[in-house]
Amino acid sequence: MLHLDAAATSPVREEALAAAWPFLTASFGNPSSTHGLGEQASAALADARKAVAAVLGCRSSEVVFTSGGTEANNLAIKGIALGNPRGRHLVTSRVEHESVLASADYLARLHGFEVTFVDVDAAGLVSEESLAAALREDTTLVSLATANNEVGTVQDIPALVAVAQASGVPFHTDAIQAAGSLDVSMTATGVDAVSLSGHKLGAPKGVGVLAVRSRLPLEPLIHGGGQERGRRSGTENVAFAVAFAVALRLADADRRAEAEHRPPSSIGDLPASPRDVFVADVLSRIPAARLTGHASARLPRHASFVLPGVNGETVLLELERRGVLASAGAACAAGHDEPSHVLLALGIPEDDARTALRFTWGASTTSLDLGGVAETLAAVFETVTALSRSSTLH
Repeated sequence: MLHLDAAATSPVREEALAAAWPFLTASFGNPSSTHGLGEQASAALADARKAVAAVLGCRSSEVVFTSGGTEANNLAIKGIALGNPRGRHLVTSRVEHESVLASADYLARLHGFEVTFVDVDAAGLVSEESLAAALREDTTLVSLATANNEVGTVQDIPALVAVAQASGVPFHTDAIQAAGSLDVSMTATGVDAVSLSGHKLGAPKGVGVLAVRSRLPLEPLIHGGGQERGRRSGTENVAFAVAFAVALRLADADRRAEAEHRPPSSIGDLPASPRDVFVADVLSRIPAARLTGHASARLPRHASFVLPGVNGETVLLELERRGVLASAGAACAAGHDEPSHVLLALGIPEDDARTALRFTWGASTTSLDLGGVAETLAAVFETVTALSRSSTLH
């Protein structure tokens, strides 16, 4: 079975599991305890925090461990917006992850915020001009993802950060889908806050990080014992924090090694093929298929399409029957009947949005594998189309 749903999750790296295991067994102490086991756990947590900070280009005191990317986004948006006395105005876009959109809705409903959804083009890109036009004197935060999880489009974050910071507005980015593929360090992007998720990097599910500059007030969402410097109370998950640090370090090392062997791109550090070869192969085999997202400013191991005229779910089931695991889009929104809000925001008709397919893969997937997937997808499309015609005739 070939797993091409890496954007949904990734297997736990052996090194991350090995690093975490002692803190699930013999070294089980509470890091707030003052005895030996507690001090051992506290030291491991501090080391993990330093390792994460080294990759993200921030101080270790600016790293907050969370339960995952969704909590990190919630803490960033609600915490920074509510902690900023500047005003009650938030800027984001309609192609963001549900955790961002739901947090913005929460602020609007319960705290009187106004939310401006900055325009995106047909590929999902935000322009500097659109962002500048959306900013106001009372804007407390801009939150835009580094890379879109559904269509793979990569924003020019440093340019957008410059626009926001010229007006004195903090900038948060959801880099959950980009980490491990792009340089998401705060020194490279210039952002004031960045969210990451462990299970997209090879750590276990249930751990994430929000890195936020210490100059920004951050209103906590969870109150209690004052852990994480009062920003996220609750006994810390030392084992998973350790695993996260190892997975992030290894993912970033892999990214840097790959970057040395590929030419630079116009936006960020985006590699070309085998992604581009796969996209071209699919489009040549299935003339009706359309690529979603930007053709070049997109994640290196991400290809997404709409296949007008077929049922996307039927195609996915048939692909799995033939040994290929893919998805229709965001796994976080799985189980909903509504078409993707991202595709609708890009102007894709609702019927076409229901035919969406997303292929995302890890470093072990070869060009030969992708060529086989393109061939299989073409055969599945032909089969499903024939069945659809047959049922229409009868």
